[in-house]
Formats: sequence, C-alpha cells, structure tokens
Amino acid sequence: MKYDRRKFLQLGGYLAAGLAVAPIACKLINKKDDPVNNDTVAVEETKTLEAFGLQLYTLRQDFPKDPKGVLKQVADMGYKQVESFEGPKGMFWGMTNTEFKSYLDGLGMTIVASHCNLSQNAEKKIEEAAAIGMKYLISPWVGPQKTLDDFKKIADTFNKYGELCKKGGLRFAYHNHDYSFKMLEGQLPQDVMMQNTDAALVDYEMDIYWVVTGGQDPVEWIKKYPNRFTLCHIKDRSKNPVTDNGKNSCDLGTGSIDFSKVLKVAMDNGMKYFIVEQEFYPNGTPLEAAKTDADYMKKLKI
Repeated sequence: MKYDRRKFLQLGGYLAAGLAVAPIACKLINKKDDPVNNDTVAVEETKTLEAFGLQLYTLRQDFPKDPKGVLKQVADMGYKQVESFEGPKGMFWGMTNTEFKSYLDGLGMTIVASHCNLSQNAEKKIEEAAAIGMKYLISPWVGPQKTLDDFKKIADTFNKYGELCKKGGLRFAYHNHDYSFKMLEGQLPQDVMMQNTDAALVDYEMDIYWVVTGGQDPVEWIKKYPNRFTLCHIKDRSKNPVTDNGKNSCDLGTGSIDFSKVLKVAMDNGMKYFIVEQEFYPNGTPLEAAKTDADYMKKLKI
C-alpha cells in the first residue's frame, strides 16, 4: 500500500481543531619536536556518531507489508534507532507497544520517537510510548495557515500537548516543513511558534531539508534557539532542485547540504537524536537508499 504523506497527515487530523554520541574532543599535542614551536596546542579531533536512527516513513512503500522483516533489514544496515509514524495500524504497526519494543530489543535497536496525532487518544498514546521508554511524541504537520494568530493558537495547543507528555514521562516536539519558514504578515511562523511555546514543555525536530528548502540556514536557526532543536531529520537536497520539492530529496552525500557543519553546531546546542529520512529515491529503491544513507552516516565526520 502506498501512502501520500500530505494526505496521510491531513486525514490523521493533526491539530485539526539518545542518542549516544561520541563527543567532540580536543586532543592535546606536544609540539616539542617542532623546530619552530615548542608549545602545547589544542587540536580539534573529529568524531563519528555512535548511533543514528531512521524515520520509517522512508520505507513507507515496504514497511506496512512486512514490518518485522523490514525492521530486520534496517538493523542489518547499521541503524540503532527508529522513529515511527502513525499508520492505519497505529504507531506499532499491528503489534502492541511491548511486542514492538521486544522485537527491536532482539535486533539491537530502540524506538526513540514517533510522529502521531495527539488530537485523538492522546492519553493512551502517551502512556504506551512512555511504558516502553520512548523519548518523544511528535506532531509532523500543521499546514500553512492564513494568519499569525493561527500559528499562535497552534503554539497554545503545542503547550497543552507538551504538558500532557511531560506528565506522562516523555517529551512533545514539532517537526517543521518549509511553510513555517515563509514570511507571513512580516514574520516567520517558525519564530512565532517557538516564541509562544514553553521551552520546558515543547521541543522541536528540525527537518534540515525543509529549512533549506524554505530558504533559511539551519545553522543560524540552531544558534538562534539553543537547546530547542533536540532532534533532527537528516535529509539531503538535490544540487539541481526542480520545482516539485517532493522530488528534491536524495541520497545522503549526493546533495547540497553540509551535514558535518550543521550537526557539529547542533550537538553544541542541545541536539540529541539524529534521524535519517529520505522521501524520493533517484538512484534505486527505498531500501537501497536507506542502506546508502546508513553507509554515509557511519563515515560522517563531525
């Protein structure tokens, strides 16, 4: 079964009414053998990510047909974490929350978050997520709005979701698209949402691709709002973009985004979870793309 993301999210009624990371280290090098300089200096040593995740929407064509089989393949690719999304059979795809966790445990993976619709059955979803150690429930879409007041109302709703999640033992976050980075009444809606949500209750998942697509610099946004962007979607953008942004997602490392630069700043400003996502596959199947992306992430120097 093939899902159309925008229709899926809209039909879901969204707002209708751990990473283990090797830290950046400074290595002290003694220059006593240097004929010019005998000083000791600090030299930055790059590291790779010890763990990274996959947003299962990347495999939306294959995953609903055989969740367990696809998860096994994802684990074999080297992913240690998954971020789910809410489909016709829920966040756990026909399994109970504990069955889903147990199966992932056996594969050496964890589920850190899921995109879902908290306007329906929020308490149950929060309880099930917290029971298996998930860290986040995430709103993936609110859509373009007509006024800034509409975005302020959305921020109020986010605060309510954040309060519910906090009481339940996990966090709430919002995942951006490009529409929140387009001017509306002289302001950027992303600013309005971030400034009208309580940092103690609401985090943000930066989709780096959509920030760039919106004409903005992800590094500047991370610096502007330190410790607010605690998760991200690592999704590359074609060097030769076409008008249809649905076709500009590409294999990691083949596009225009400097992830080494972005993720270094992100880790210095509170980013905890790094989730790969790809929505268009110019060089093969979704599973082949996920494997290519995993290989890229293993080698990425930060």
